[in-house]
Amino acid sequence: MARTVRFHELGGPEVLRIEDLETGEPGPGEVRIRVEAIGLNRAEGLFRSGRYIEPVKQLPARIGYEAAGIIEAVGPEVAGFAEGQAVSVVPSFSQNDYGVYAESAIVPAAALMPRPDGTDPVAGAAVWMPYLTAYGAMAEVGRVRAGDVVVINAASSSVGLAAIQTANRLGATPVAVTRGRAKRQRLLDEGAADVIVSDEEDVAGRVLALTGGKGAEYVFDAVAGPGVVELARAVAADGTLFLWGEQSGQPTPYPGFDLGMPALNMRTYSMLEITRGPQRMRRATAFITSGLRTGFLRPVVDRLFPLEEIVQAHAYMESNVQFGKIVVTVGT
Repeated sequence: MARTVRFHELGGPEVLRIEDLETGEPGPGEVRIRVEAIGLNRAEGLFRSGRYIEPVKQLPARIGYEAAGIIEAVGPEVAGFAEGQAVSVVPSFSQNDYGVYAESAIVPAAALMPRPDGTDPVAGAAVWMPYLTAYGAMAEVGRVRAGDVVVINAASSSVGLAAIQTANRLGATPVAVTRGRAKRQRLLDEGAADVIVSDEEDVAGRVLALTGGKGAEYVFDAVAGPGVVELARAVAADGTLFLWGEQSGQPTPYPGFDLGMPALNMRTYSMLEITRGPQRMRRATAFITSGLRTGFLRPVVDRLFPLEEIVQAHAYMESNVQFGKIVVTVGT
């Protein structure tokens, strides 16, 4: 039996329950891993509450996209992986089919990445969702180029910090947006070229001032909701506003032509566009692994929680006070 997190109804963090369940044996194309650490993601909170891009198909439901662990068993038709191997689980499947919030979990072999020597479980659980999201939107979809100005909202999140590092590695200029002044210096220390405190400053006005009135070629928004109208004013002519999250939980209007910017592009984006495309995934993996090896990319972990505090960990994630990734440890 393995402690496994499930939820029997949609709702807040309190609906998560830890239950003793049989993990079973992996089927064709699957492996079973002993989970050592779990990376928490907004997508899981949205899935749990019924607000994710795909609905929960059946209750009780498992949950969890991202983890690090050791392979316990290998199913038929799996090549390149062996028992005892240290791996990371990359978010590339539906939570309706698999979930990694558990002491032991079955996952598709296609979702595994070998964990490099020297990479501990916490780091192995903190890398892939943030960097795949940032790299995919910036390099694969957006085609960010050296010299571009990119504005990153919710910049202290794990994805926001990954985006700052990714922009720097691409030669772009990352401008971070955060609600309060408390995180300003830390964002500068993590590589932001400038920081805009949205509770105190006019975001669009500051971006226009920083760019000589031109605006930013790209704005990456993890909050969405009514604030997109203000962010849209910061976008350069023919620039793009990417929506890659919805932390606000409010309806998102389309800014329309009242901004006097008919060349504004507005696009939603999901990291699954990368993980479900073999060629894009191959390029993303090369970019991220080389960045980690050279130190250009450095996952930032905010806080650790034990598995038995999964409810508290989700509540902390929804508080929006963290700086970087929240990781849940298992069996330590």
